Amino acid sequence: MNINHKNSRPTFLILAFVLCMPLCGGLTSCANLDYTEENTRDEEWTYNYFEEGIKNLVFDVYAQIYNNEFAANSAYFLASATDEAQYALETGAVNSYVNGGWSPANPYSNTWTKSYTAIADVNMYLEKIDQTDITDWQYNPDYSNWVAQMELFPYELRFLRAYFYFELFKTYGDVPLVTTTLTNGQANNITRTPADQIVKFIVDECDAVAPYLPVTYATEIGSEIGRATRVAAYALKARTLLYAASPLHNPSGDKAKWQKAAEACKYILDNAATWGLKLSSYASLWGHDAFFNAELIFGLGRGENNEFEMANYPVGVENGSSGNCPTQSLVDQYEYQDNGETFLQRNPGNIDLNTVDPYTGLDPRFALTVVKNGDEWPSNGAQKKTIETFAGGFNAAPKYGATPTTYYLRKYVDGACVTTTDNQTSRRHTWILFRLGEFYLDYAEAVFNATGSANDATYGMTANEAINVLRSRADINMPAFTEDGTRWVARYERERMVELAFENHRFWDVRRWKKGAQYFKTIQVASISNSLMLTRSTITRQWDDKFNFYPIPQSELKKNPNLTQNPGW
Repeated sequence: MNINHKNSRPTFLILAFVLCMPLCGGLTSCANLDYTEENTRDEEWTYNYFEEGIKNLVFDVYAQIYNNEFAANSAYFLASATDEAQYALETGAVNSYVNGGWSPANPYSNTWTKSYTAIADVNMYLEKIDQTDITDWQYNPDYSNWVAQMELFPYELRFLRAYFYFELFKTYGDVPLVTTTLTNGQANNITRTPADQIVKFIVDECDAVAPYLPVTYATEIGSEIGRATRVAAYALKARTLLYAASPLHNPSGDKAKWQKAAEACKYILDNAATWGLKLSSYASLWGHDAFFNAELIFGLGRGENNEFEMANYPVGVENGSSGNCPTQSLVDQYEYQDNGETFLQRNPGNIDLNTVDPYTGLDPRFALTVVKNGDEWPSNGAQKKTIETFAGGFNAAPKYGATPTTYYLRKYVDGACVTTTDNQTSRRHTWILFRLGEFYLDYAEAVFNATGSANDATYGMTANEAINVLRSRADINMPAFTEDGTRWVARYERERMVELAFENHRFWDVRRWKKGAQYFKTIQVASISNSLMLTRSTITRQWDDKFNFYPIPQSELKKNPNLTQNPGW
């Protein structure tokens, strides 16, 4: 019999979801995908074999989420192209975003390539679904399990197609909307679809597939919890609507768009407990067991390794390469626990570290995110030492590759990893794509812009109340938000930077707010003399408002004359 994929999915108790499949290995091996505009798979073979055919096709789509701009050891985030961090090595590819090396000829086009590769596979699968016939395997003991999994594949793939269209929308704005397989000739004649239509497609797809997706795979055949869930679909919908309402995509300030975003975020917050989601301690958002964190909705799981630690441990720690070094601009945003004053407000100039410890009493998220001079790091017994970032210190200049900011990265870095040449250890890593904490912030931003006030309870919770849920966590316990108006906006943008630091939000948030010139054109770094005087300095980076969108790759424009370039490129 052919497998019928009609809308027959039952509902399930809702739990959290984590995408936790290594790029190759884990749930399945990786099939090679040689993609141009036409897919080159052997269709008869693909659609008549489950493990190495149909299922591999599905997980080739998942694999594109791992296909990031930079190597795995840079953790895929773009922090060093923002005011969060400065990359320690001038040769780092991320530096091209801020030093003039970015252009249509050097466009960092992985988003374009990976997204349309995945979308082409999804379109092909959905069109060929009636050809899936594994009845030759009906006496295999796993046959019934395969049939059950195949019931879910179309809904998973439609979610993933929507996810990749969000990636394209936030990166390029208007992009071609393609929902059918194309020949080379057709693909090279398509035009860009207005962003509002892309947003509508994403939202409609999320609404359509969510009821048929389980909310946990723990109760599904095989317990393969690394797959798309109902909660992930609602999270994608909410974030898409937030971006669509933001100034970059909503220049007229249409409040109806903010209202839709507020409602979508509120739906997640209202149902979180029922779905098994809850806020966790900040420190448990990453590390070896983050895969099981109840706050996580959608994440990228990696098998055990220590590549990220090697890339971001301080110079001076064996095999450490410094990597993404937090800036003084980031440190300046953290508030003190006693009165909510920021680090910058209390310490506006240079600081004599012999007479004052400016870090005492800061927001606990600072110490969980940043390694500073005098900290003991890494935490493993084989390498723990007191970090010295003052001039001539063990982890400082003039050592090649030492931090240019006086700080090193702690968040996401697992200090239990031993990176010595001998007796190395490895740990699991999970990179966050969606987590519950984000949606308290998303909701606050949306409801403030929808109502015009941070204290308006039209949606059942004010913007300030939503933010204070995060700030009142037992391990954070920061002074409450009470502001409104422009003062609220400034404090909200600081709070979002602090809470979501190094989670790949800042690069996109500043763009959708159209505030690149304010935040990204100059950044503050610091240095510490051998007499322990911390001195601030300014780094000027390239910023142009055209950077709000990526350039369409020149190679694509040459193939397709109907594509138009983004403004300014």
